[in-house]
Amino acid sequence: MATNMLMGRWSADGVNLWQVDLQTVPLVQGQATYPVPCNTIVMLDMYYTINSSTSQPIDRIVTPVSRTEYANYPNKNQQGAPTVAWFDRLLSPTVTLWLVPNGQQATFSYYRLRQTQDSDFANGGNVEIPYYFLEAYTFGLATRLAAIWAPDRAVGLKAMADESWGIASRQNIEQANTYISPMTSGYYR
Repeated sequence: MATNMLMGRWSADGVNLWQVDLQTVPLVQGQATYPVPCNTIVMLDMYYTINSSTSQPIDRIVTPVSRTEYANYPNKNQQGAPTVAWFDRLLSPTVTLWLVPNGQQATFSYYRLRQTQDSDFANGGNVEIPYYFLEAYTFGLATRLAAIWAPDRAVGLKAMADESWGIASRQNIEQANTYISPMTSGYYR
């Protein structure tokens, strides 16, 4: 249980790249809301694909909006090319697209941060982390166990766990340039 609580904490502490995967959902004309797997923590990058029979498939980005912003849209049934998505983080989460797909869009794809798989040492399951997080995992688990079994050692172990987490998490980044484009007005034509 302690190892699963530690992994849950790490899932809530930021984007762990080994927990990111791509999900694709077929779109239905006139349907705005789609189910999302319940182990989804957050949606990252989203896009839909236009599947034209006369050309190559084209992807168009969809940006996230808050519940409040979605609630402000006057016509939630308006069909067209989706531009935004609202991720409703329920126990059974959903994503709602606006504009509602009008039939020209084939699929909706999104990268998501998913929950770490539970550890099951009794049945030979390994903890789901990359090698460079093993030290952070070891000290993090030791800190959790010390809080119960040896409270006098917990403070020292926590300092080592925090240092190890910092080192590992600094390596857990994408190695890519960031580009800022101030003019996107022609993108959704």
